Amino acid sequence: MILANNWKDYEILDMANGEKLERWKDIILVRPDPQIIWKNKSFPQKWNNINARYNRSNTGGGAWEYKKKVPSSWQVSYKNLTFNIKPMGFKHTGLFPEQAANWDWIIEKIKKEKREIKVLNLFAYTGGASVACLSAGASVCHVDSSKGMVAWAKENVISSGLQDKKIRYIVDDVVKFVNREIRRGNKYDAIIMDPPSYGRGANGEIWKFEENIGELVELCMQVLSDNPLFFLINSYTTGISSTVLENILNLNITKKYGGKVENGEIGLPMTDSKLILPCGIFGRWER
Repeated sequence: MILANNWKDYEILDMANGEKLERWKDIILVRPDPQIIWKNKSFPQKWNNINARYNRSNTGGGAWEYKKKVPSSWQVSYKNLTFNIKPMGFKHTGLFPEQAANWDWIIEKIKKEKREIKVLNLFAYTGGASVACLSAGASVCHVDSSKGMVAWAKENVISSGLQDKKIRYIVDDVVKFVNREIRRGNKYDAIIMDPPSYGRGANGEIWKFEENIGELVELCMQVLSDNPLFFLINSYTTGISSTVLENILNLNITKKYGGKVENGEIGLPMTDSKLILPCGIFGRWER
């Protein structure tokens, strides 16, 4: 497991009863998490000072319950990167802090290169990985089917002072876009993807992780340059082992380019504790 343990503006303060108590800079939130199946709170007193809690509804979905004033948006920083945080309708805040473990890896790979690296970021959400790549000197093509998420990504790029860097924002279905790039002959040195378990594209296209991930990686092989740097798959799909992602990368990327593959879980440590919250899986290939 790799840990996102270099945060200053984010931390897990406690976790119990299916909930995590988190600090996002000065704002304390409680959000549900299905991995937290134990009952005992480590620091009961810390739960008395929260700004907001997301309560799940018995009929699906849920809503925020505000205990104190919470701004409509505020910023957190990770090293030299800055992100805009906003409580959303479905428990999310617009950032997955565990992904910092992948950002560190991405930045290190790009900075070691003596050439400009062209990155394709698919299912790119609010652009955490895009911002990381830009900060390391890469150019980025940021693709997501949600217009709102792409607009949010632009905000994060500007907040990080990277608006003058080379980035192209695309609102489109990922598969359709990659097919167009194949026809255009465009190539990329690195590919990042964080596919949903289930999703719909801009025009109602259906995506199911188990059925479509293999085909998408095969498709992306056709937009990889002759000298690719890395290929990263991140997933939150329950029931899928990270070894499955390694197998898919070995069957496609390693078979053609050699290199090495690793897989594992990503985790967030809890402050003043030995507890770690597992937060999804990764498979990553590097040259």
